[in-house]
Formats: sequence, C-alpha cells, structure tokens
Amino acid sequence: MAIRSIMCCCGQGLGSSMIVSMNVEKALKNLGITGVSVDHTSLNEISPDLADLFVVGFDLAPQMTAYPNKIVLNQLMDMNEITTKLKEVFDKQ
Repeated sequence: MAIRSIMCCCGQGLGSSMIVSMNVEKALKNLGITGVSVDHTSLNEISPDLADLFVVGFDLAPQMTAYPNKIVLNQLMDMNEITTKLKEVFDKQ
C-alpha cells in the first residue's frame, strides 16, 4: 500500500498534533519523500479510512488498536524518533 496521506492525532486535535504534523512534514522533506499530505485532528474525529498512516503519542496507543498502519511516538517532539519511524514505514513500501 502506498502511503499518500498521514494524519497526526492528539486528544484535542490542536496543540501537539499540529506540532507533530509540522515535524512529520519536515522529516518527510529531509528523507526526500514527496507526494504525501499531512494533516492533524483530534482522536475522536478519526476513522481508519481517513488516512493511510496515523501518528499518535504513546498515551493514545490503546485507543488505536483497530488501526494497523500507525506510528506510536514515545516523545512527540523528538525529530530523530519521528524521522527514524517514518523511514522504517516508507522503506517497507
């Protein structure tokens, strides 16, 4: 499955998910990955067909068990972790 959309989610869909989405965009650019849309929203506004890949913090992982394509971040602001985990996912494509 080709990843063309990434949704970053947090509890409210405002602060942390917006920052994570900006960091995901930066990481994709640094990895040379293009053609992927990145957005953010609250956890209660998502559905499995909303995006090809979801990015959440470890605190929300229990609510994401029905989502097979996800990245769970231990540190939301850690660019190294974001970049490494995105690379792993895109390398599997």
